[in-house]
Amino acid sequence: MKQRINAYQDANAAFTKLIGLNETLTASFDLGLRHLVDIRVSRMNDCHFCLNMHTKEALDGGEKPERVEAVNHWQASPLFTAREKAAFAWAEVLTRAGSQDEIIALHAELGAHFSKEEIAELTMVVAHINAWNRIGIASYAH
Repeated sequence: MKQRINAYQDANAAFTKLIGLNETLTASFDLGLRHLVDIRVSRMNDCHFCLNMHTKEALDGGEKPERVEAVNHWQASPLFTAREKAAFAWAEVLTRAGSQDEIIALHAELGAHFSKEEIAELTMVVAHINAWNRIGIASYAH
């Protein structure tokens, strides 16, 4: 891939803060679910760099290849739990900026599977991967 922008070099202070957020989320949020959410959002955003990186991380972390492949069609897949499906739905509605009605309905569903703190962290996970996707899309030609 040809690199257009080097955010690490040219926006180092901001880049370092984003890495710090990554470290915080890695320490506090379910890493297996995070990898799957990162994969789903990266696919939605067509960020090849992030998709490749998070797929490798998920597989290296013990995720099954068939589940990684099924993330793109999670709604119809029996491979995911109701908790994981609720997380994917939340990630999708936030990534595509869904309507308030959708967000209200999904937030209510999340409450059956996640604590208030976990919902907040999941929201940060989604915002975080969307930020990295934008940086990856701007930085690399594929």
